[in-house]
Amino acid sequence: MHPNPAFRWKDQQAMRIFAAEVGFGMLVVTTQEGPRVVHVPFVLQGEDRLLFHVARGNAVAKHITGGELLFVINGPDGYISPDYYGIPDQVPTWNYVALELSGHTRTLDAAELIAQADALSETFESRLAPKPVWTRAKMAQGSFEKMLGGIIGFEFRVTDWKGTLKLGQNKSDAARLAAAEGAEHAGDIALAHLMRNVP
Repeated sequence: MHPNPAFRWKDQQAMRIFAAEVGFGMLVVTTQEGPRVVHVPFVLQGEDRLLFHVARGNAVAKHITGGELLFVINGPDGYISPDYYGIPDQVPTWNYVALELSGHTRTLDAAELIAQADALSETFESRLAPKPVWTRAKMAQGSFEKMLGGIIGFEFRVTDWKGTLKLGQNKSDAARLAAAEGAEHAGDIALAHLMRNVP
């Protein structure tokens, strides 16, 4: 995480809310061929359980259980021009929001995998309102069960939450807000919102 204490995110409840809202991350695993990353949507259950699945044919799948792993969740990010601040002697930088979660995984059993798949679709379908929520009841009989055979479910239990909010907090309020305006004009609307309303 970023070494500047001004950017350290310590509010675990806010981090949980952020993780649940993003719902997509990268699990870093160690293999005999070196470090690998698997990109996965997930649901957060309780305070420290990320539930996800990967394709059974993914070569990383066999390396997911056992040992401590790292799960990374990224939020908005963007380039910040020195011109945005309206003050002299600044340099370019990149603002961003990120979580690094340490933890351990275990494989889900068949019932847990079904519950995970249902929770995942329900979570993200509900965000598409007013569109009616899709459920697996719309699938032909036996199709869902057949597709389940192609995935493996996992629980990632978080043991440590580390967060970075690099949003210009090391600048004056006026300079940070001016940079937010510049970021918004550059199209980084979500980043600009966070720069104006640092969590």
